[in-house]
Amino acid sequence: MTAASSPSPLGPAVLAGQVIAVTGADQGYGRTISAVLARAGASVVLIGGNSETLAAAASGLELAGGTAIPIKADVGVPLDWLSAQNRILEIFGALHGIVHLADKRAHTNFTMLSENEWMELFNCNVKSSVAIAQIVRRRLPGTWLTLVGPHLDEAGLQAHPQRGALRGLVEHAHDEDLRVNLVLPSRASSGDEALDRPLADAVLALATPALRHLRGAVLEVPLPPVPKVRAPEAALR
Repeated sequence: MTAASSPSPLGPAVLAGQVIAVTGADQGYGRTISAVLARAGASVVLIGGNSETLAAAASGLELAGGTAIPIKADVGVPLDWLSAQNRILEIFGALHGIVHLADKRAHTNFTMLSENEWMELFNCNVKSSVAIAQIVRRRLPGTWLTLVGPHLDEAGLQAHPQRGALRGLVEHAHDEDLRVNLVLPSRASSGDEALDRPLADAVLALATPALRHLRGAVLEVPLPPVPKVRAPEAALR
């Protein structure tokens, strides 16, 4: 049994009865987090922009004995998120928690970052987080929100104001009686569930009823390094 398919260390049904939405659920950290939550007994709603990969991810969780449904939505657009939230309520009648991946990265360095690229980063990571929190406050004040922010190893000055904005949102969300926490991985997703599992376990812990009192927390999660692929020896070329 691999680490990715192993049961939750907190028990196989610690999240039984919870309906949890995960954005960016068809790739990277979102996929690993969705799998861990499903194995802990939650009904997981996979949200993302690609219908085919979402359906494949949901099918995999169902085959493994979990409960999962895919919903295509661009959560950077508030109306898209609101539509997805309403659809979840139609299907399940409740939405207990949301895990929002606010971890989009720049593909250029800070000096060469264009205004359009910066605004895309801000919209995907910060604006979407604020919008989701606002809609939850208006319509589902009892729903918790966990943000997964830009990883701590990300190079470039542009990462710091994004993390700072997310920290500010999380640390003052209690002013609006919201339960919001932030998880910051030490590196980008490896694409390997076993290597990314510690982050998913941190998200799982925040979702458990035992920690329902926790809000405003910022957790930095160290992850094992990604093994470097050794280049083939010249003699073998």
